[in-house]
Amino acid sequence: MFLYELWTAFLTWCRGRPAPTDLGALGERLAEAHYLRQGGRCLAMNWRHGRDELDLVVLEGEVLVFVEVKTRTAEFGGEGYWAVNRRKKRALRRAAAGWMRQIKGACHTRFDVVEVLVCKKGTVRLLQHRGEVLFGRRRF
Repeated sequence: MFLYELWTAFLTWCRGRPAPTDLGALGERLAEAHYLRQGGRCLAMNWRHGRDELDLVVLEGEVLVFVEVKTRTAEFGGEGYWAVNRRKKRALRRAAAGWMRQIKGACHTRFDVVEVLVCKKGTVRLLQHRGEVLFGRRRF
């Protein structure tokens, strides 16, 4: 009896949540809209270089911004900023270097992490971590 109730509660909980791929895509669209509202221009979304990926590439004035989007649900929470560990930072640098080779140019760059927190009731909270917070003063 207890297992049945537990299983039923688990299924109900799962049905109320969006699929992980949909959740990630939702977060990326919300982050893109955030940059557009601030006057940026989205150059690419989900750009791949080998096995590495840039979620968003945004042009803000003369600064090229490489954005990593971390979307979480309110049940799990957890800060997406901390999910960008040393290995992920290396992958972001490799992908950004691939982008820079593709455009054959050098310009000012910045790496951002955007955390998107989606609540069950449909409310969304965005938190942006700008370049120096993520990578320090080192320029790429």
